[in-house]
Amino acid sequence: MSQPPQHRDGVEFLQPGRLRLVEAPAPRPSPQERAAMDQVWEEAVRANPCLFDGPVAACAGLDRDGPHDLVIAWARTTYRLLALRRVPGATALLPSLFVSVLQPSEDRRVLVGRMSPATSFPGRWQLPGGTVEPPPAGDRLDAAALTRHAARELAEETGVQLAPQELRLWLVTRGDHGNVGVLFLAPPRPESLLRERHAAAVSAERALGRDPELDEIALVAGPAELPALGGPLADYLEPVLRRYAGALTGR
Repeated sequence: MSQPPQHRDGVEFLQPGRLRLVEAPAPRPSPQERAAMDQVWEEAVRANPCLFDGPVAACAGLDRDGPHDLVIAWARTTYRLLALRRVPGATALLPSLFVSVLQPSEDRRVLVGRMSPATSFPGRWQLPGGTVEPPPAGDRLDAAALTRHAARELAEETGVQLAPQELRLWLVTRGDHGNVGVLFLAPPRPESLLRERHAAAVSAERALGRDPELDEIALVAGPAELPALGGPLADYLEPVLRRYAGALTGR
């Protein structure tokens, strides 16, 4: 019998044995939906000119495959289609598909970052990571590709360099708007190294005239420390930290 999914504060946790990804066609918005989508997108770009309508792999489905494995269906689209979530009654929308890395320090606190004004969610605290990008035509999007993408996001946002094989698939989450996150666990690192690497990454970006993706980081011991950060939180952050703290104590 397969394990039922667990829920924390509206976020569903799925423990994958193996993860399989299959490509699916993207839905086609009706003319009315497309007009509303374009209007919402244009308003969002006016509010945040850093937004761009680049390619993205969205989640077209999430199902069990036997007692332990998960199958994620994904579709090629662009960020503009994700604006449909702000259109009441839209039927062609797809949830986001993203990767995140839980990077602990040696004392088992967790690195969280604040998204800079140049990002799609300025001021939001979250784990390092990002939306999944579709592979070039003919290439596969699989669990190995997600692992490489997670390692790349960790390096770009925090300066922490890891080989993909150092990351361990830990959890799959389904939360706000049905967005699906694939979470990886990194090996512990000294706090001093984490802060030095992030500071160097921020300096390098600003030297090139660019804003970093995470303009500030913090190390938190658990959900109780999140309110002190100030600012909004990714919907998965508090329940994931609670889950991690419980795993450390065996609860």
